[in-house]
Amino acid sequence: MHRRTATCLATTVLLVAAGGTAASASAPPTPDDRAGAVAVSWQRIALRTVFTEGAKPPQTGILYLGFASLAVHDAALESLRRGATSSQAAVATAAHDVLSEYFPASRPNLDADLAATLALVADGPGEDKGVRIGREAAADLIASRVGDGRDDAMVVYAKAPGVGVWQPAPGAAMATAWLGFVDPLVPVRTVTLDGPDDVGGAAYAADYEEVRRWGAVTSTDRTADQTGTAQFFAFNPPVMYRTAVCNLLDSAPMNLEQTTRLFAATDAAMGNAMIETFRLKFVEGYWRPFQAIAAAADDGNPDTEPQLGWAPLIANPSYSDYTSGHAAATAPFAEIMRRTFGDDTVLRLRNPALGVDRDYQSLTALEHDALNARIWGGLHFRDAMEDGYQLGHEIARLVARALR
Repeated sequence: MHRRTATCLATTVLLVAAGGTAASASAPPTPDDRAGAVAVSWQRIALRTVFTEGAKPPQTGILYLGFASLAVHDAALESLRRGATSSQAAVATAAHDVLSEYFPASRPNLDADLAATLALVADGPGEDKGVRIGREAAADLIASRVGDGRDDAMVVYAKAPGVGVWQPAPGAAMATAWLGFVDPLVPVRTVTLDGPDDVGGAAYAADYEEVRRWGAVTSTDRTADQTGTAQFFAFNPPVMYRTAVCNLLDSAPMNLEQTTRLFAATDAAMGNAMIETFRLKFVEGYWRPFQAIAAAADDGNPDTEPQLGWAPLIANPSYSDYTSGHAAATAPFAEIMRRTFGDDTVLRLRNPALGVDRDYQSLTALEHDALNARIWGGLHFRDAMEDGYQLGHEIARLVARALR
């Protein structure tokens, strides 16, 4: 498959779903086109609400993006099934009501956003029907998530110290320990992995030496490009990836059903993968490289060399190594995008904290850099990354089959 630019992708995107037909470049937008554009605009509103105003961390923010995306997809399907003359009203209302439920402080902004969307819709029975459909979809989603395990303070990580065991900093706790015990966004079977490497084995020693040499803040082995890649991917991955997709769909729009299914599948896969990842982090409790390198003299492995004062390039979050949360965001995203558009999808990612853009000509190239970035940043052993990608890809395939 040849590489193509985002502009050339427009016609292909319109053909990806069964029965899809490419629209003429000069044809005026149809009601379905406009509804698809509204769905994209509310994705940007969701990012603002969840991460900017709501200040959720990436690993839990993805749950709320998923709640909104699933409700929007249900509203879109119902509006199309019932012949609602205003799918725009349906998808906007569904997103508004879900986000307002979980982020009440953002309600004034969300109310203004909804009013702006509805101002573009003709008043009358069609608009009223669309609003009712959106409200029903949101109410169903919200009801389904009552008692789902979010923010359960009773889940506390308390694994006894020992070789290979992650421990929080003195006086701290495992962040979002409850996340591994939340109900999945879409019910699918659990993916089984082979677990972290034995600290006494050769595979562990190889991963240890790699991150020790390339992941240190003072590394002389890591190239300038590798350092830049590690720093680039240290930004919030759901924001980075979602923004790139919204920009892609601005120039290469899809119809309403295709658009809402793309976001619902992506978010459900990422959410499910994050939940399973945090269950492994809680249960396995495998130590981070900075802890392993500090304790190497006592790990029982003759092939690991301790290094006093070793520190990672990127600061570590307060949860364990296995498996990678960054992988739980990246692999499902890439898998759903690949299934939708093909591997040679061109995306421009932006790290706003650095003010840096990166263009990726394929999803494989994006995954390569995102995976290695966490090793070059000193955050993970390679095994945690590779198993995390396996987990993410398999969950995405299961979710894609399960999502209607």
